Amino acid sequence: MPVAKLRGVELNYRVLGEKGPFICLQPGGRRFGDYLRPLAEKIAEAGYRVILYDRRNCGASSIAIEGESEYEEWAEDLHALLAELDALPAVIGGSSSGCRLALILAARRPEDVRGLLLWRVTGGPYAAERLTNQYYSSHIDAARAGGMAAVCQLPHWSEVIGLNPKARDALMAFDPEDFIARMTRWRQSFLAGADHPVLGLSPAELRAMTTPACICPGSDPTHPRRVGEAAHRLLPNAELRQVVTGDHADLDTAFADWDKNEGLLAATFIDFLRRQQRRG
Repeated sequence: MPVAKLRGVELNYRVLGEKGPFICLQPGGRRFGDYLRPLAEKIAEAGYRVILYDRRNCGASSIAIEGESEYEEWAEDLHALLAELDALPAVIGGSSSGCRLALILAARRPEDVRGLLLWRVTGGPYAAERLTNQYYSSHIDAARAGGMAAVCQLPHWSEVIGLNPKARDALMAFDPEDFIARMTRWRQSFLAGADHPVLGLSPAELRAMTTPACICPGSDPTHPRRVGEAAHRLLPNAELRQVVTGDHADLDTAFADWDKNEGLLAATFIDFLRRQQRRG
C-alpha cells in the first residue's frame, strides 16, 4: 500500500477505482482499513474512487498516542490525507467508530464533507461502558499490571504488531506512566460525549450539520436501532434506510447478518450517491 507522511505519522492507504467522486470509508473499532475492502470494491465498481486507509495506531500505520482526543487526532489526520490526495471535499463514510469519525470531521470541518454514509451508529449506556473499557480502561489496566509488554499482548496491539513489527518498538519506548496519562486523557474525552443520544456528538452539533447523510441503523446492544433513528431525527438533511431488519443479542450474530447483507448496503449507498450527484 502507498504511504502518506503527514502530521508526524505515516498512514497506509489505497484508492480503489480510477475515476469519479472520492469516497472515504472507515471501519469500526480500531480495525485496519482493508476490513472494508469488499464493500469498497462494490462502490468503486459503480464509478467512484474509494479511499481506504489505516488510522494512526491501527493496521500498518504509525503509532502516535497524542493530543487530548483520539477522534480529533483521527479527524485531523483524515483532513490531511484527503488534502494530500487532492480529494477534498469528499463523501465520508464509516461504521461504529468510523461513523463517529465521519461525524466529527463534518462537525469540525464541514467544508471537507460533501456527504455522509453512516451505518451501525453507536450510543446508549451499554455502548459507552463497553467501549470505554475496550478502547481505554483495559489498556490502562494492562500498563499498570505489566508495563508496556502487557500492553503489546492485548488483542488490538498484537494485531497491529503483526501487520507492522516496528509498532512493538514504538510501544515499548513509552514509559508506562506516560502511556497511562495519555490513555486517561483520551478516555476523559471519550466519556465527555458518552451521554449524548449519538455517542461523541451533542444534539446541537448534529442539528447544525446540513451535510446530506444516509443512515443505516445498527441491530445490536452497542449499535441500537434507536440510536440510528435518533441520528436521523437530529441531522436536518438525513435519510434513514433499513439494511439489517432483525435485532441481535450479540455482536457476532449481528456482524454475520451485516456481512450477509453487504450487497444491499453497497446498493443503498450507491443509490444515495447517485441521487446526490443528480442534485448537484
